[in-house]
Amino acid sequence: MSSEAQTTNYPPDQVQFLRIDGRDFILVGTAHVSKGSTDLVREVIEREKPDHVAVELDAQRYQALTEQQRWESLDIKEIIRKKQLATLIVNLLLAAYQKRMGLKLGVMPGTELLEAVRAAEEKGIAVTLADRDVRVTLRRAWRSMSFWRKSLFLSALLASLFDDKELTEAQIQELLKRDVLSELMRDLGEAMPELKKVLIDERDLYLSHKIRQAPGQRVVAVVGAGHLEGIRKALLEYREADLQELNRIPPVSPAWKWIGWSLPVAIVGSIAYIGWTQGLAAAGDSVLFWILASGTPCAVGAILAFAHPLTVLAAFVSAPITTLSPVLGAGYVTAFVQAFVRPPRVKEFQTVAEDVTKLRRWWQSRLLRVFLAFILPSLGASLGMIFGSVEIFGNLF
Repeated sequence: MSSEAQTTNYPPDQVQFLRIDGRDFILVGTAHVSKGSTDLVREVIEREKPDHVAVELDAQRYQALTEQQRWESLDIKEIIRKKQLATLIVNLLLAAYQKRMGLKLGVMPGTELLEAVRAAEEKGIAVTLADRDVRVTLRRAWRSMSFWRKSLFLSALLASLFDDKELTEAQIQELLKRDVLSELMRDLGEAMPELKKVLIDERDLYLSHKIRQAPGQRVVAVVGAGHLEGIRKALLEYREADLQELNRIPPVSPAWKWIGWSLPVAIVGSIAYIGWTQGLAAAGDSVLFWILASGTPCAVGAILAFAHPLTVLAAFVSAPITTLSPVLGAGYVTAFVQAFVRPPRVKEFQTVAEDVTKLRRWWQSRLLRVFLAFILPSLGASLGMIFGSVEIFGNLF
């Protein structure tokens, strides 16, 4: 049996009471950059005296919010080695967007979630971190999108990040009532349903499952306002969640693997055919052209990133090889070399969330220059691969 109840003590659009199988669930929907939400969370926990508190955090985000030195512990070379740099960049852009909104509104993102944990601990109430690992969420979201969708997603994030337009008082008051990041995700979800599915719908189901599993007769759940309605429905409708499936990182499509290997095989085969039909000199010319066509724009990308000369050299040398292998991209080689010869400073890890919102800092910060040394050579190598392929295929005839 499940039912809804409501009290006039709290705003009805922010606090909802559910009774399910004799247990009481109190859902508190917050804006992650709202001082009012922080006060409301503490008030609900102190007044309702729950047996358990669940918050929309995973272990990674909780550690990020509670440990001020978290960026210093990042091993950037290990992240590059594991080919997780793209995920880190997206994660950083999302965090920077929220922090930037927090600076405008006077409250840092996630304050109300930490306040829920503090209030619970002060009362001796157990806490559940109910959200899915943010790394899993981001990787599932990334894998769900096509190359074009990924480009749109990053463009939207960057556009919002560098938008310096001042907010009016009315806009600030409206934002204080909303979960800013969820609103951004919802807007993106209208254009990219697959993104909304991973970032909103799946997490609604995951959070509701964790909230239902929380022990005790009376549970307070503190979640972003954007998740409130989805969690409420999932709880009332007894929706089941397969956590193993929701935590699975989808493998790369076999079709993409086939495409990834078919182009290199076609290029190598074309050069071999040119050598057979037109002579070794013609094949040598094609090989030289491939080296120049793929290596030059990749090296130019490294130069535009103001990368170290060794990184530029690595870009030129690695691009002709990595463009013929879908296993390793040139950007990961150049980023690793850049991080090795110009390791980021400790203070840059501390200020990265602010630096990422300032365009000039991307070239001034050693840490952000590692990101540029990944992005720009990758773009250059891709352009070079396209140009080189067209020329070599044309030489067949």
